[in-house]
Amino acid sequence: MDSQINRRNFFKGSALLAGSAGLLVGANGTAYASGEPIPIGQAAPLTDFAAADGVEFRNGLLLACEEINALGGVLGRPLEPYFEDTKQMGDATNVQAVQRLIDRYGVHAVINGYNLGSGSAVQDVIADAGIIYMHNDTSRGHGVLVESDPQRYFGSFQTDPSETWYGTGLLKFLKSVEDDRSFSRPNNKMAIILSAGTYASNIANTVRDGAADFGWEISLYETVNVPTSEWGPTLAKIRQDPPAVIVVTHYFPADLAQFMVQFMNNPTPSLVYMQYGPSVKSFRDIAGQAANGVLFSTVIGALQDEMGLEFERRYKERFGANAGHNSGMQSYNGAWIWAIAAALAGGSGEPGNDDQNRKVADRIRSLIFRGVGGATRFVPGIQEAYAYPGGVDDPSLGMPHQFLQIQDYTGEPDLIAPWPYGKAAFKLPPWMNG
Repeated sequence: MDSQINRRNFFKGSALLAGSAGLLVGANGTAYASGEPIPIGQAAPLTDFAAADGVEFRNGLLLACEEINALGGVLGRPLEPYFEDTKQMGDATNVQAVQRLIDRYGVHAVINGYNLGSGSAVQDVIADAGIIYMHNDTSRGHGVLVESDPQRYFGSFQTDPSETWYGTGLLKFLKSVEDDRSFSRPNNKMAIILSAGTYASNIANTVRDGAADFGWEISLYETVNVPTSEWGPTLAKIRQDPPAVIVVTHYFPADLAQFMVQFMNNPTPSLVYMQYGPSVKSFRDIAGQAANGVLFSTVIGALQDEMGLEFERRYKERFGANAGHNSGMQSYNGAWIWAIAAALAGGSGEPGNDDQNRKVADRIRSLIFRGVGGATRFVPGIQEAYAYPGGVDDPSLGMPHQFLQIQDYTGEPDLIAPWPYGKAAFKLPPWMNG
C-alpha cells in the first residue's frame, strides 16, 4: 500500500493521539512495518444508494492502515486492506462479500461501517472462520446474538451503542431544551415518520413508547417506502395537523434532504429531528439552505474537540475537502481498536486460528479506547459500546450520543450536546423565528 504518512509526521501532527499511538508503539517495539503483511477486509456499500457512506468507510480504513503502518503495523507486520462491495446490502450480498474476503484473501479481521440486513448472517460467516469482526450496524440484534452464544460469537464487536439509545436520548434532549427555555412547545403533538426495517422501527417504537412519560402524544405514526423522493402525502398530513416536533427515523441522506426541500415550501412551526442521515455531507449538498435548522443525532461520529478536529484535518488532507470524515471515522475507530488489541495479544490470527483470535478478543474486551469519537468500552456479554449518557454517567467510559444542528449548511454541523462535548447552543430553526 502506498502510504502518504510517515512515523515522524504522524506524531508531529497528531500529538493528541499519543495515548493510542504510544500504546501501539510500545507493544510493537519496532519503528518499521516490514514483515509479512496482515490481510484485513471490509465489506461496504461502495455502489448503490448508500455509496456516500460506503466510500467513506473505505477511506477510514485506508487512513487507519496508513497511520498504523507508520507506527510499525502490528508487531512489525504491515496491514494490507481488501474491499468487497455489498451494493444494496441484503443478507445474501453481505455474506458473499465477507466470504470472498475470507476465502480469497485470508483476512484476519473484517472492519466495517454498517450494512443493512439481519446482521446475524454475516456474523455466522465470521464465527465459522474464527476471526475478529468490528462493525457499526448500530443494532440491538447484535447484542442479542452474541449473548445467545458468547463462545461462538466471541470475535464480534459492535463499536457503537445500539439504535434503541436514539429514542430515549431524543426524549431527554427535548426535555433539556425545554428546561433551559430555548424551546417552548406550541402543543404536545409529535409526528413520527419511519421507514420499513428493524433499525428505523426500533428507534421509532422507543420514541413512541416513551413519549407519554415526557408529556407527548403521537399525532402521526407513518411508515414510508424507501428510497423515496416524494414526500407530498406525508407532508400533507403534517400540515393538516401541525405537531410541535417531527421525528424522522429513516436515515438515507438523499431522501431526508428531499424531505427538507419539500417541507420548506410550506413549513409548519415544528422542530425537525432526523436520525443520522444529516451527518453525511451529501445531505447538506442536496438540501442547501433548506438544511439550516435541522436537528440530528448520531451515536458514532468525530467529536469537535482537539482529537476530532485534528482527525478531520488529516482526513480531508488525505481524501479531499469534501470528504465525509464523520462516516469515515467508523471504520477508522474499529481498525485502531483491533490493531492495538492484536499487538497486545502477540499478533492476529488467520482464519481457523481461533486460539489466537480469542486472545485478541480478550484484549478488545479489556480496552478503554479514547478515540476521535470519544471513549469506546464494550458491555460485557453483548460486546457493544457503552452509551453516554444513559448507559454510563461518566463521559470517559462511554461513547457520546451526539446531538447536532445545521446552523449554516455551508459548514460542518454544530455539536450542541451532550456535556462536556457541546460547542454551540441550540437555536430555533429559521422557519420558527417568524
